[in-house]
Amino acid sequence: MKATDCPSRPAIQASQLNQLRGLVAEIFPGNKFYTRKLNDAGITFDIASLADFSRRFPFTTKQELVADQRQNPPFGTNLTLPLQSYTRFHQTSGTSGSPLRWLDDSESWNNMVDCWMEVFRAAGVTATDRVFFAFSFGPFIGFWLAFESATRLGCLCVPGGGLSSIARLHAILENQATVLCCTPTYALRLGEVARQEKISLKQSRVRTIVVAGEPGGSLPSVRGQLEKFWPGARVFDHHGMTEVGPVTYECPECPGVLHVLESAFYPEVIEPGRGKAASPGTAGELVLTTLHRTGSPVLRYRTGDLVQVLPSQSDLPCPCGRFEMRLEGGILGRTDDMVVVRGVNLYPSAIDEIARACGEIAEYRVEISQKAGLAEAKVWIEPFPSCADATALARSLEKRFETLLSLRLPVELAATNSLPRFEMKAQRWVKV
Repeated sequence: MKATDCPSRPAIQASQLNQLRGLVAEIFPGNKFYTRKLNDAGITFDIASLADFSRRFPFTTKQELVADQRQNPPFGTNLTLPLQSYTRFHQTSGTSGSPLRWLDDSESWNNMVDCWMEVFRAAGVTATDRVFFAFSFGPFIGFWLAFESATRLGCLCVPGGGLSSIARLHAILENQATVLCCTPTYALRLGEVARQEKISLKQSRVRTIVVAGEPGGSLPSVRGQLEKFWPGARVFDHHGMTEVGPVTYECPECPGVLHVLESAFYPEVIEPGRGKAASPGTAGELVLTTLHRTGSPVLRYRTGDLVQVLPSQSDLPCPCGRFEMRLEGGILGRTDDMVVVRGVNLYPSAIDEIARACGEIAEYRVEISQKAGLAEAKVWIEPFPSCADATALARSLEKRFETLLSLRLPVELAATNSLPRFEMKAQRWVKV
């Protein structure tokens, strides 16, 4: 969709209301999970307005869905269609609790592929591109949708599953890939390996790096380090979840701002830990209702993702011409990732931004411990071998933490190549 063709704010909301009514009508009574859930809550299925939907319909949580699958193995009861109608199986990575199995029918899958095509179009990807997927293609949804979307756009798609980082770098260069798809962490890892192996990425034709799976893609310091590793390439962020599919794409005109695909979702942002709508300009939890995923829908799903909506006027579009919801700074973190250390709310994205801004840190790790019932944090850093003074780097980072977070965090040095590397979602925060 071209920005000039984007619907107005009233048109977006009218379409969402119409789709919501159709969705609710279609999933009853076939979907046992939501039929039981809403009947137990005494919810009538007529929806007068979007505000009425938000006011009356209950939230859905991952814990509910996990419990349903445990009680009704293996796929649970959040299925609107007969089981033989489903053609795709995926499951969540399990990094934030028990994994969920998720089934999709062909229509739902095709609708999600269309969403990923919008992600690519916003990033300027066309049929002339060669897209390399540095991804293992496991059971989690990952880049499966992206791969199929790129093929439908007419791109030459190069799978990188089952290859070492060195082999992937050679494949990117030898096949003259112009687009790289992976997590922000793994794009950094490829840059690190290229430096270690003296592989010049100046010869790379990669001009676009589409990242997902972690908050880092919208952090200025992470983006800066990525674009330093990959000369001439621009980073485009995106986020999604197995439970909902592709949700956002980066604004072509405003780096670090994500647009919600409101043609496919009804989004809300609520105060963390409460059901009240968050004020524009303040951080809140993203709540999503899938409008196109009828076979396995979620209504008012609490994603656990922390976001901050840019205040806007309905008659004024984004600089790119779109009226869709804008999330400043992308995904700020997870509601369950925040740790309170000596009265300070500590988010992984804040540590990531400060650490990456140093420019000399190859990898890091945050250790969370409990002392007398209170949380304490220690940061381990692994400098690049080229770092001239690792001790000075550690002391400088401690000062930056104290200045920017009003919190003293000890920083320790780790040996070269001693900290784990990640292909998919990085797990840098550990409890000890």
